[in-house]
Amino acid sequence: MNHAVVPLIVLGVIVLVPLIYVVVTYNTLVALRNYIRDAWGNVDTELKRRYDLIPNLVATVKGYAAHEREVLERVTQLRVQCMASQGRPEEQAVDENQLVAALQRMLAVVENYPQLKADQNFLQLQRELVNTEDRIQAARRFYNGNVRDYRNKCETFPSSLVAGTFGFEPQDYFQVPPSVREVPNAQFG
Repeated sequence: MNHAVVPLIVLGVIVLVPLIYVVVTYNTLVALRNYIRDAWGNVDTELKRRYDLIPNLVATVKGYAAHEREVLERVTQLRVQCMASQGRPEEQAVDENQLVAALQRMLAVVENYPQLKADQNFLQLQRELVNTEDRIQAARRFYNGNVRDYRNKCETFPSSLVAGTFGFEPQDYFQVPPSVREVPNAQFG
């Protein structure tokens, strides 16, 4: 082997290995960022499903508890606010947490109306809300898992150098508790 070739091979390895690492790390970060976007689409779909249930739920409760107008109006107002919220997940979580709290207050009001708690339409809507909340939480966990993987890649050395060089921005977790966990037993006496 020619002695002039050995330094070229060494130089090639010194240049190519880091270049390959940068390319692979960059592509991994892009893929993780795309997984986050896709996972957020799933969260958004489930939140819209909740928004679609709220008017029927409010209308049913209003039929039995008309004098609870303030609670019902607050739920309706927050639904509109959440539907319009298009910011970062962390910003949307602020609105979503307010909506969850309002839904919980509305469902607490229902406890004062035994006929409403036994109404089949209300029970069906409440079951649908529980199902939707489960789906939201599953989508949220999937989204947050993707954010965790992305953040780990962006924050660990040496991939953090690639992330910083190419401007990969931190992503927010989405933290929203369910508004309802289970359908209460409607049997009395």
